[in-house]
Amino acid sequence: MWRLALRTLKFRRTSFVATFLAMFLGAAIVIGCGGLMETGVRMAADPQRLGGAPVVVTGEQSYDSSALTERHRIDAGLVGEVAKARGVRAAVPDVSFPATVLKDGRPVTGESASYGHGWAGARLTPYTLAAGKTPVAGGEAVLDAGLARRAGARPGSSVDIVVRGTTRHFRVSGIAEQHGDHNPDAAVFFTEDEARALGGGRIDSIGVVPAPGTSVAAVADAVRTTVGDRAEVLTGERRGLAELPGTLSSRRTVVILSAVFGSSVVLIVMFGVASTLGLSLQQRAREMALLRAVGSTPKQLRRMILTETAMLSVGSVLLALLPGYAIGRLLFAVLTGSGVVSSEIVYHAGWMPMAVGAAVTVLAAAGATRFAGRRAARTEPVAALAEAAAATRWFSVPRLVLALFFLVNGIGLAVATATVMEDGPTLASTAGPASVLFGIGLTLLAPGLTKALVTLLRLPVRLLSGLSGNLALRNAATANVRMAGAVAPIVLLIGIATGTLYMQSTEDHVSRTSYDRNILADYVIDSSTGGFAPGVVDTVRATPGVAAASEFVTSRGFVDRPDGPADVDLRGVSADGVRQSLDLPVVAGSLGGLHGDTVALSEKKARAYGVRVGDRLPMHFGDGTAVHPTVVALYTDNPKQQYLTLPAAALAPHTGDGLPHQILVRAAHGGGTEVHDRLAALTARLPGAELDDSSSLAGRNNQIQQILVSANYTIVAMIVGYAAITVVNTLVSVTRKRRAEFGLQRLTGATRGQVIGMLTVEGVLIGVVATVLGTLASAMTIVPYSLVKSDSYLPSGSIGIYLAIVGGSALLVFGATLLPSWRGMRNPAVDAVQAA
Repeated sequence: MWRLALRTLKFRRTSFVATFLAMFLGAAIVIGCGGLMETGVRMAADPQRLGGAPVVVTGEQSYDSSALTERHRIDAGLVGEVAKARGVRAAVPDVSFPATVLKDGRPVTGESASYGHGWAGARLTPYTLAAGKTPVAGGEAVLDAGLARRAGARPGSSVDIVVRGTTRHFRVSGIAEQHGDHNPDAAVFFTEDEARALGGGRIDSIGVVPAPGTSVAAVADAVRTTVGDRAEVLTGERRGLAELPGTLSSRRTVVILSAVFGSSVVLIVMFGVASTLGLSLQQRAREMALLRAVGSTPKQLRRMILTETAMLSVGSVLLALLPGYAIGRLLFAVLTGSGVVSSEIVYHAGWMPMAVGAAVTVLAAAGATRFAGRRAARTEPVAALAEAAAATRWFSVPRLVLALFFLVNGIGLAVATATVMEDGPTLASTAGPASVLFGIGLTLLAPGLTKALVTLLRLPVRLLSGLSGNLALRNAATANVRMAGAVAPIVLLIGIATGTLYMQSTEDHVSRTSYDRNILADYVIDSSTGGFAPGVVDTVRATPGVAAASEFVTSRGFVDRPDGPADVDLRGVSADGVRQSLDLPVVAGSLGGLHGDTVALSEKKARAYGVRVGDRLPMHFGDGTAVHPTVVALYTDNPKQQYLTLPAAALAPHTGDGLPHQILVRAAHGGGTEVHDRLAALTARLPGAELDDSSSLAGRNNQIQQILVSANYTIVAMIVGYAAITVVNTLVSVTRKRRAEFGLQRLTGATRGQVIGMLTVEGVLIGVVATVLGTLASAMTIVPYSLVKSDSYLPSGSIGIYLAIVGGSALLVFGATLLPSWRGMRNPAVDAVQAA
């Protein structure tokens, strides 16, 4: 049987190359998405500054089942307890806060701030003194060698350092050099007492050094027993997460992204492999019938087909392992490059994604072999020969049930998107797969749908295309199954590409326009040195020509609900300037009451949380701190900017740097350029501050919205590319199979031009049918998503996107049919008929 299978592969190169290519590319893409999923689930990072500590104790980075977005600091008293745990040689506290060294009043580190630490934490990287001595008193600091070189500092000299928004003078007691292959941020070291005071009294982490001869695992277990649920103990490659607060919040994004696209890829690959293999077996129906006629049993034919499939699938999977890993690395590089994931996160692709890719490919091939091969093997020889000539049977009860399953699920996801899902980051997880499922359902019914649509197009085709059109219509009527095989992959291509691209363009448009309308301020002042001190906003407010100024802080937190915490965006503002800076039409209460432990929110949010003005709202900040602010105002709901508004002084201490990074400024009417000049002069006196107009905030918001765009487009390009290759494989295979038919037409009087004309009309019919069905599939994504986002059935974005997709599909159709047909007809017609 193996020898027979090998001989068959040898003499059916075209169809088997197409099948092999579908399996190979499908397995590679699935393996790549699987690697991305594994990376998101594991979410590990190699330590940099804490590289010298085999065990790291840090604050819990999650609340309930949600990841915290800000650093959760721990009590400094834990250091002594950890130091007493069995097997611990040393417990070293670590604290980190922005500390920007200045030279001539400007940061020496450019736009980014360096970070301050206690000197004890220097051993964890490790840093050692290269000159001078350690800091022993307040007002002394040790600079790392890079900072000292850029600042022109040496032991005994003085430098200005911005800490917590205030410029302070320090004497350089020493210069430190970093050892090892770690790459930590620029560092400034202070005495332990001063570092802890500047860091707010709590610490970030504890680096644990085991005693000689003690295993890291044993020490980690002992430390876990000591700290209990008050902190988290990290070992191995997860230690780096202690240096990346908020990183775990990106896990959800990565997992959702890889799950949504991964599931779509799995479905498309299974369909692509099954359809390509099924087409190959369908084209061999005559061969199977002849084998039956000379005595082969159905069992022998099934074994031959299964052997061929096994050889192709195993070979394709083995060759796809390395390309699949490379695809996963490419996707991960896109995510890190766009800021979705920190570049410190380690990419993982173990045996699991390899196994999933192999399983998907093999199962798809086995399923296609079982259904198509079983039918070919069981059909009686005479009936098989007749069916091979007509190729009109396609309907079966299992096919109908499977089609209804995909159609119903696609419609169900579309309905859930429009009626159940709220506008949020998981909206795309239901909208995106809807078009994929519905498209697959349509392709399973493609022979019947194709025949119906061709019937509707019969009259205009006859009127416009003459003899070539009549030939094409006759072929479509007698070989609708063959035409449907060409239509099916194009339906998926158009449906997925149109749905995803318009979903992204709608998101971009709605986000941009709604954010622009929400910002009333004329200017924004930014800080690159860790934030503004509390008095700066008063100085800005007192500037002549300034009507209002408000601090501006952004974060994410959680509202405590009976069914679990709900993620919510948080904004911190100043009560004295928020009404002139942000468009928040108040319907109850007053925004002027945003002082202390208070909150304002939209009417819709208030109804969802069951609160009114005067009630307390149980919630947690992004660092896990529990609060119960009093509701002081309700404002009109803006479904595109759903956030809770709190006093900046209350929210900022629970963010990474502890201070507001922006100040929104509203100029008085008629202020003109004079206000800008005064604000520019004020900004110049603030180290690391920059003045810009308010459109920069909208630009940053668009940048945040765009961080997934490159990843979306990359993955969609892979899916569409796979679908395009499936289209080309299918059309080329079908066209080459019809060479004898073209030869007979030429022998009976048709010219080469008439045959090409017939194929052109067929291509138009394929393109029209596929465009109609693909557009219908894409509507399952576009319509519900647009309804939620913009209350419109139509998406935002240029019509050029749709025309480009349809035009590209048409080019694939004509290129994959006319080119091989033209090349095949260069040979004499008699040779083409004899070759069959």
